[in-house]
Amino acid sequence: MEDIRAIKEDDQRAFHQVYDRYHQQIHGFILQRTKSEYVAEEVTQLTFIKLWKQREILNERLGIDIQLYGMARQVMIDVLRKEATRFKYEGEYAETPFTDSLVDAIESKDLLQIMEQDIQNMPKMRRLVFELSRKQGLSHKEIATMFSITPKAVEYHIGKALLQLKQHLYSVML
Repeated sequence: MEDIRAIKEDDQRAFHQVYDRYHQQIHGFILQRTKSEYVAEEVTQLTFIKLWKQREILNERLGIDIQLYGMARQVMIDVLRKEATRFKYEGEYAETPFTDSLVDAIESKDLLQIMEQDIQNMPKMRRLVFELSRKQGLSHKEIATMFSITPKAVEYHIGKALLQLKQHLYSVML
């Protein structure tokens, strides 16, 4: 949190410390997903440029690592989409691994992991109600009967669960 505050105050030394601490990790994170050294290097550099350019809006309540990985993920998706478009217009589309389906798969897998972790961290009743509704397809009335609560209480738990997921996903997407 101190790193974030210092970076927000234009402290280049703090920025360089964060860069030194996370450069290899971000590079490995991207390389593992894309299997491309070029993309990994490009995305890593663009991620740190984005960190510096967006320093004023960093969230001091979230760890710098969480924000960096979120930025890296978003930059990676942007770079892969640009590469896919470039290859498509140059007539090399069939030869490139950077297709929309790869981007979509990475995006979906990352989002599902984030959502699943968020669901596991919910209060027990909220998690149970949400999973019964969304994963098992039970109606509000069926869930209410199972737990001896009202259908309105079921709606409340599901609403709170969705709000929690939406808020966290929004913060990750920044």
